[in-house]
Parts: sequence; C-alpha cells; structure tokens
Amino acid sequence: MAGLLAAHAEQLRTGPLAGLDLAELGYRVTGLTDAEVRAELSYRLTGFDDYPAVLQRRFVRDGAGPGAEDAAPGSAVAPWDLGPVRPVRGSHCLVLGPAEPVDVATLAGLADRAVPAVAEVWGSGWPQRLVLQLPATEEQFARLLGVDPGSYQGIAAVTSAAAGAPVRTPADRVLVNPEAFKQLSGVGRQVVITHECTHVATRADTHPWTPLWLSEGVADWTGYLATGRTARQIAPELTQDVAAGRVPTALPTDADFAAGAEGIAQAYEQSWLACDLIAQQHGRAALVELYRGIGAAGPGAGRDQQLDTQLRARLGYGLAEFTKRWQAWIERQLSPQA
Repeated sequence: MAGLLAAHAEQLRTGPLAGLDLAELGYRVTGLTDAEVRAELSYRLTGFDDYPAVLQRRFVRDGAGPGAEDAAPGSAVAPWDLGPVRPVRGSHCLVLGPAEPVDVATLAGLADRAVPAVAEVWGSGWPQRLVLQLPATEEQFARLLGVDPGSYQGIAAVTSAAAGAPVRTPADRVLVNPEAFKQLSGVGRQVVITHECTHVATRADTHPWTPLWLSEGVADWTGYLATGRTARQIAPELTQDVAAGRVPTALPTDADFAAGAEGIAQAYEQSWLACDLIAQQHGRAALVELYRGIGAAGPGAGRDQQLDTQLRARLGYGLAEFTKRWQAWIERQLSPQA
C-alpha cells in the first residue's frame, strides 16, 4: 500500500499541484480496513514552509489500489480539493486559490504591504513570508478550517499554525473568508491582513498562557498603526457603550473571542485600546517587550499572576493598576468629548 500511495503522490505532484514548487509531498498510512485506507498527507512549499502541513486523508478501497481520495471525516480539506490552486507569488507571499485570479493577485498585494509593516514593529526574527489561501465561498472557507459552515460567519480571516509543526514555529497559513472579506473597505482589508501577519510574526512568542486580549490586541494595534484612524473610528461599538455609560470593568477573557460570542467586536476594541495605552504611554518597544516577556516567562503559577509580574517589570505597576488606567484610557479616548 505504501508503494501505491507513493505513486499516487507523484500523480498529485504532476497533476493538480503541478503549479506549486513542492519541497515535500508524501503519505503515511495511519489506518487500513477492507473498506478504506486512512493516511496523513504531508506537503511543504519550497521557500515558505519550514515544516510540512499535515492533512488527514481517506481513500475508499478500490480493489488492490487506494481508490478515490478525500478529507477524512471531520478534517480540513486540502486547497486543491476545492478546485485549481492558481498560485500567485508576491515579494513576501504565496497565495493559493481557487478564487478568481484578480482577487488572488489583489490579496498578494495586501500581503506584500503587510509583511514589511509588521517587521517594522516586530523586527526581522521571523521568516517574513506568508502563505495565504483564498477560497471562492464561505462554505469553502469552513471546509479549509474543518469546521461547520456558518461557525465562522463574519470572520474575515484566520491564521492557522501548521498542523504537524513543532511548538514555537511560525504560523503556516492565513485563511481568508471571501464573503466577509469583500464587505470590508480597502483600509479594512489591509488591516485584516496586517493583523493576521502579526500573528505569524509573533507565533514563536505566543503560548497558551498568553492572554488572548494581548495577542489579539497587538495584532489589531499593528494593523491599525499606519491607517490614521482615530480611536472612535477603530472602536465604534465600544464608543456606543461608553456613550451609554457602559465602561468595561475587566479585560476581555479568552471566551470573549470565541467565534459567534456576544460582544466579540467590543472584545477586540477593548484589546486594541489596552495595547494602545501601553504604546502611547510607555512606547512601542515596551509593548513588544511585554508581549515577548510574557511568552518567555512560562505558565508559572497562573496567568494573572504572570501578567501582573510582567507588567510590574516592564511598566512599573501591576494588573490592578493597569486595569484602572485602561478603563480611564477608554473613557478618555471614546467619550463624546474626545
């Protein structure tokens, strides 16, 4: 069976994937029954992937051969399962279809502008390259993520770490939801791609103990940095809350960022303002150093305790004082008199 799968991989390389420069492509059998073959498909894009992306595949048995191939139940599909990959290579990126070529090329332009903008903030200690996937529909976007259709409705893009890559490696793919993405303005689209690029640049410093308000906040802060937008323009939902007397009392929790969560827009806006506070009052370098310091500190005795320790070391005061200053910053930036 291994030999048959190797032959199948070669057919894939010279067929649907002929337009891609592949450093690696191969299958590993993970399950075998009379009815089907289960396998891992590993592929690595030359010049972009330090580690392979890994997909779970299923073959319906056809006599002695592996038969027809598709994604294993509940797993993400391969880009070529959706149609022609139509690769477009930019100065800092590779974009895979099957969206229309003009849309793929436009996305490559956004990515090429995002990479140097992110490097200006986060330095050059990351690969400074992106692989993006642009499907044709929201349903295809969900299939690329391996989630139920509609569960990410309204989410313009997601950064997904390489499925098989060791911890502390760069993010592997930026997946763009075409239907949500096309609803954005030109500035909004650039912000989204720069946001996702920031996740790639900070992947090695991002860990389970990194609060989502901080990882999403720095991504938004970097994305909006060069746009000239005011706080009220960046945080319209939170601006309405402040006008109604609803000022948040605590930093967003991780659950506040779950797809479809009530108040998710405010969670992102609150996080951006927390990072903006740090950058404005302590400098851009302090924000970067805080982020990296939290990542390097390890899980410790608890997330809040670690955050409190790092805030004291980097800013000179702890979590309780930071929360008070953040609340005051929100009111200062978003009040009707601002």
